[in-house]
Amino acid sequence: MIRNLTLALGQLTDPRFRGVLLAGIGLSAVLLIGFSVLLVWGAQWLVGPTVTLPWLGEVTWLDNAAGWAVVPFTLIASVFLMVPVASAFTGLFLDRIAQAVEDRHYPGLPPARAQGWLEMARESAGFLGLVIGANILALIAYLVLAPFALLIFWGVNGFLLGREYAQLVALRHLSRDEAAAFRTRHRAQIWATGILMAIPLSVPILNLLVPVVGAATFTHLFHRINRGSAAPSRRESRRS
Repeated sequence: MIRNLTLALGQLTDPRFRGVLLAGIGLSAVLLIGFSVLLVWGAQWLVGPTVTLPWLGEVTWLDNAAGWAVVPFTLIASVFLMVPVASAFTGLFLDRIAQAVEDRHYPGLPPARAQGWLEMARESAGFLGLVIGANILALIAYLVLAPFALLIFWGVNGFLLGREYAQLVALRHLSRDEAAAFRTRHRAQIWATGILMAIPLSVPILNLLVPVVGAATFTHLFHRINRGSAAPSRRESRRS
């Protein structure tokens, strides 16, 4: 598991990784900034430009105060928002990352199975809905078991992200039924690797790397445990 992650991190300088990483950071930043601006504007709108308070009279600065007050909340919310953002991002760019990993570390593989945009969009939409629904339900657990909220977050999203990454990577080389069987056979290792991806999702800024690193890590995982491929030799890694 750690070896797969190390290999993924070692390829971040690959031009194809950089291109997808920059696109992902831009997409994630736009979505998160847009949400933050909308939230601040909403808080200011609810308070209004002026408020009349007992003994103080008319106050004109509460809307700005309300806007600043929600900034810490947006930082916390960004942690949870990055989960569906990462899910949507994966469906869009996983194929490029997986191909870059295979070209560098597994050059003898047959070509990946062709997937149409409709199939990829259906898979991504299904996973995105599952991620959002599961995290909404998990909010109850976060409130009831507040001291363990972070562990619950890692466990739930580790399972969801592991399921998604493993499925999408497997579908490049297997049929849908074979990909499901692969997930079932190796569910413990897939979940553990998913948790490894979910942990940095809870760290702002660092979470922007997760979609790219996750796609690469699960590509290594798939080839190492499903195709019986040994880890890339040191000689191959040095040559890369």
